[in-house]
Amino acid sequence: MADIAFNDPLGLLIIAAALLLGGILKGATGAGMPIIAVPVIAAVYDVRLAVIILVIPNCLTNLWQAFKYRDEELDRSFTLSLALSGAIGAGIGTFFLVWVPLSLLSLSMVCVVIIYIAMRLLKPAFHVSLPWARKTAWIAGATGGILQGSLGISAPAAVTFLNAVKLPRPTFIFTASVFFATMCLTQFPVQLHYGLVTWNIVILGFLSLVPLLAGLPVGEWIGKRMSPIIFDRVILSMLAVLAIKQIWNVLV
Repeated sequence: MADIAFNDPLGLLIIAAALLLGGILKGATGAGMPIIAVPVIAAVYDVRLAVIILVIPNCLTNLWQAFKYRDEELDRSFTLSLALSGAIGAGIGTFFLVWVPLSLLSLSMVCVVIIYIAMRLLKPAFHVSLPWARKTAWIAGATGGILQGSLGISAPAAVTFLNAVKLPRPTFIFTASVFFATMCLTQFPVQLHYGLVTWNIVILGFLSLVPLLAGLPVGEWIGKRMSPIIFDRVILSMLAVLAIKQIWNVLV
């Protein structure tokens, strides 16, 4: 696994740009920061480094959002089931992050990104009732957790599931934030145990909050003024280019 050196200005600039873009996406849509930040960082370094760098900013921003929207919880048992199963899945996924070869991790990340693009383009309008969501939350949570722990991207499972439940936006933000924050609290100690976390990465994790938080209001501004369809297509096109680059890096 590559490490981050603070005397690598180009690498730091690319990471900052990835987090800024991720923050813009999160500000515009309410979710999805890793879906763009992970592929950008992985295209320059590798998937492992991308996943590890994002744990601290992901955890802190989602803890803040969970606290901000704490009065919007809809169903305690549903939230806990999703979050706890996600935490267990994230722990399992981190084992994959450690032991699976980087080339296979890269191709897996590309597959997940392609699935995400396809789901966004198809936009299935299926609906899951809350009683049924309570029964199946652990499946979505565990699946999203494994994806988050191993590839840093849980959106194809978790966000799709929460969208299908048709939660009000504030409740969606609270539930998703608790889910993401809980997974991070599992990821970090497991990564620490396997020696994946360095002091440079810890420092960078805290510094990365700057571009991430800077992107949030920009995303909110864009979300209010740009057509959601156009914005969505721009993001998906960028992800498609990054996926092609990752395939090229692995196969060539």
